[in-house]
Amino acid sequence: MQRESLPFWLDGIRRANIGVATAVGLMLVLTALFILADIILRQLGHSLGGSDEIAGYAMAITASWGLSYALLERAHVRIDILHRRLPGGGRAFLDITAIASLALTVLVVAWQCWPVLEKSLTRGSRANTPLETPLWIPQILWFSGWVWFAACASLMLASACSLLYARRRDAFDTWFAATDEVSSISREKAP
Repeated sequence: MQRESLPFWLDGIRRANIGVATAVGLMLVLTALFILADIILRQLGHSLGGSDEIAGYAMAITASWGLSYALLERAHVRIDILHRRLPGGGRAFLDITAIASLALTVLVVAWQCWPVLEKSLTRGSRANTPLETPLWIPQILWFSGWVWFAACASLMLASACSLLYARRRDAFDTWFAATDEVSSISREKAP
């Protein structure tokens, strides 16, 4: 079964998110190597120091940026027990409600992240650790990830609404509807 193409703006965001996922994946690998080196050095009586602090920053940044990749790849978990039992219009309503709820929630999270960053910038806050990291550095990367996720979710909602408005249900179902994994695997294996 041929999948209908994404609207051009979502296709561009999807390609950008592949780059984002690669970058955050690389950051996680480098963080793990740094932690491993620190553990080995501790056994030899030395330490790089700050591995726990850097790992915390890496996890916050990875989560905020990685969520947009998961969104466009439809990797977020959805409970679809009711979804399968509804007719097409009811399923579309639940799908739009899910996308709108996610977009609204992420917009609120991004909005609430700004005061944290602003306070660190205003006060010149530094981590209370041996590294004394200026907190605006990890926080701006963390905040930017939430803003990117909010933008992706909002554009996804706009795209979903435009497909429904244009009565392109097949394209909508392909890219935005909750799916039954067992059924989709069976369809992919069918000749």
